Amino acid sequence: MPDSGDSSSRPSRPRVVIVGCGFAGMQAARALRKADADITVVDRRNHHLFQPLLYQVATAGLSPADIASPIRRIFRGQRNVRVLLDEVTGIDTGARTVHLDHDRLDYDYLVLAAGATHSYFGHDDWQAVAPGLKTIDDATEIRRRILLAFERAEHEDSEPARRTELTFVVVGGGPTGVELAGAIKEIAAQTIPRDFRAIDTRTTRVVLIEGGDRLLGSFDPSLSARAKRDLEKLGIEVILNTYVTDLKPGIVTMDEDTIRAGNVFWAAGVQASPLAEALGVELDDLGRVPVEPDLSVPGFPEIFVVGDMAAAKQRNGSGDLVPGVAQGALQGGEHVGRIIARELNGTPRSDRPPFRYKDKGSMATIGRARAVAEIGRFKFGGFFAWVLWGLIHVMFLVEFRNRVLVMLQWVWNWFAFSRGARLITGGREPTDSPAPPRALKEQPEPAE
Repeated sequence: MPDSGDSSSRPSRPRVVIVGCGFAGMQAARALRKADADITVVDRRNHHLFQPLLYQVATAGLSPADIASPIRRIFRGQRNVRVLLDEVTGIDTGARTVHLDHDRLDYDYLVLAAGATHSYFGHDDWQAVAPGLKTIDDATEIRRRILLAFERAEHEDSEPARRTELTFVVVGGGPTGVELAGAIKEIAAQTIPRDFRAIDTRTTRVVLIEGGDRLLGSFDPSLSARAKRDLEKLGIEVILNTYVTDLKPGIVTMDEDTIRAGNVFWAAGVQASPLAEALGVELDDLGRVPVEPDLSVPGFPEIFVVGDMAAAKQRNGSGDLVPGVAQGALQGGEHVGRIIARELNGTPRSDRPPFRYKDKGSMATIGRARAVAEIGRFKFGGFFAWVLWGLIHVMFLVEFRNRVLVMLQWVWNWFAFSRGARLITGGREPTDSPAPPRALKEQPEPAE
């Protein structure tokens, strides 16, 4: 039942509301496991998602359940946490109230960790043509489009139309774009060639478009160059210093050039969750909240913003922002949880330490036995980087069950050149839907 607002009905313990159970929200709640407080975790989905492996669901290497865990199961042993499946519709900072679709929550501390969504740079109509990759629904939709492209090509008699179906364009040369492009080419060249009769899937064309002058812009230039070489060895066309200017079904326009492609996938930009607008404070160009050194909102010390929603400056003198990666979200959530726990135990707000981001390295996988890694002064690539990438990603999966399943699946995929999650599910395009059979009662009666 919604809170009536009557102070006599409110709980006596401090109330902490955490919106979003990604890396930041989950870690903030865990840091409060010993706190004498009532913690409410609100998310519009019932699962925590390990986003770094989402591209493997999109390319049929893993199933959704391998990289997601039910939020209620994560916190079933933490007795001070309540989980609500709901969506925030507004925030009243004066009354310290969060409004939900089906409820209302008062708070003493509020942690906003709702993450980010796709940015099409003012061309939101492109989303229908080029889906991005942020959720399980996105991943299964991309998987559906990839697999249906091969099925349509198998039926196609026209060679130009067949070539279009077997052309995939990935927009954006960051880790997601690089990993997605490499996996699509791997499917076509190694996994499914023997599954089709009328087409040679090894002729599939994969094009990766990046607006900057190199791939993996946050990595050392030597690793960017290595990633480009590795992708080109796989047969992927890499186009740099080029921006997409228009997207229409089947056609990608870049400045004065065009590519006919059956599928386009978007990995070029993100923006903070629109939830940030509910605070009524000034946001940056990407919709993020400029936060204080302790990650609180200016003027509202009881509200914290963490993860992809926060524009937090690093404390290393560079003035750079904390990158929107998993390790930044985990560290930010841990920092905020500890601050709240300290203050619940009587530490004054004036003693809040600033958040200091520790860069533990960056990694990106390119394909089978190919990856690049930058850890401190060490920069390397190849098979060892690929193995290290796998071990680290498995280690950070939330549940032991998921770690075992993912490792077993990867071992099987390695030896069998297989991707076992090649299921076409979800919506169907109109051209894919046969006419429904007529109901028996509509059949004409036989003549007497």
